[in-house]
Amino acid sequence: MQYGARAAELATQQFAASSGGVDGSAGKQDTAMNGLRIYSWNVNGIRAVIKRGDFQRFIETHQPDILCLQETKAQQGQAEVDLPDYEECWNSAEKKGYSGTAIFTKIQPLQVINGFPEDFAKKYKFIDGETRDSANEGRVIAAEFDKFWLVTVYTPNSKDDLSRIPLRYEHWDPAFLAYIKGLETGAIRLDATQGAGEQRTEMYKDSTSKEQPQPATPRSAKSASGAASSASRQVGTANSPGKPVIFCGDLNVAHTPDDLARPKENEGKKGYTQEEREGFQNFLDAGFVDSFRLFTKGNGHYTWWTHWANARARNVGWRIDYFLASKSLKPKIKAAEIHADVMGSDHCPISLELEL
Repeated sequence: MQYGARAAELATQQFAASSGGVDGSAGKQDTAMNGLRIYSWNVNGIRAVIKRGDFQRFIETHQPDILCLQETKAQQGQAEVDLPDYEECWNSAEKKGYSGTAIFTKIQPLQVINGFPEDFAKKYKFIDGETRDSANEGRVIAAEFDKFWLVTVYTPNSKDDLSRIPLRYEHWDPAFLAYIKGLETGAIRLDATQGAGEQRTEMYKDSTSKEQPQPATPRSAKSASGAASSASRQVGTANSPGKPVIFCGDLNVAHTPDDLARPKENEGKKGYTQEEREGFQNFLDAGFVDSFRLFTKGNGHYTWWTHWANARARNVGWRIDYFLASKSLKPKIKAAEIHADVMGSDHCPISLELEL
């Protein structure tokens, strides 16, 4: 099947949990939640990893129930692989060959949201000094399931010269925290009566970040295809029930000295600045748990390695890919692993197993 063949449908429709999948192979919420295996992988270009066969070998070996991808670097239909058991949700960057996220799932979502709510552009400045709008780079997808929200994210890199630190520290990290807390509390949701293609949201009032003095330029939220715009407005009550949130992806930060092989040498450099680490700590302070650290302590456990100096073979790496989850899900988390043996990208996959 062709990647992205069903992305537009998934991004604009809401599905009943009891309705079953298009071909009967997906969509069964109740029976698929025991021993649920969710994987996340920054593939650094999905076309390349498919062409080499690494992606197919990974799917065959690990058989994820849900797979979250970052840095797909592809538009819909640009890569082909046979995945008949999976529904596909895509959020591609407007700039071709850049960034992008996707979720492939055997369990049909109730609804899918690409990107941040449009209202966030009034509070957070997503356009940096390079005039690049990070909100249009296909960096976030949220999928609602029967018992939780799943969000995958590809956090902007701060760059070698740290020129994107203001974007990260003052806008992106606070906006993402506000978003996942809004999903958790129910302050951000889609109305069940909403028409296809219209995203209706309610702002989560973020108590952890300050109002920014310079509001962002208003923008139109793009659909997965980058062609259709979605209308955003206030809805319902802010007290509608939420759901626990699992979020995963390439967060582009090593949180503690145990999360990179050479912390002293990298102090203050991109991925290990005080600002970026504080942004991650804010997730923990807001009640999310770092799933891997529930089971594994200490250093030597990494998810990304530079291509230089044979770093991967020597395990001189960084842990910058994570699964975090609402604290209420902590008793349900049965395993969290790093799969450093899986090749194909400068990142390796990570996984989370739940008993719901």
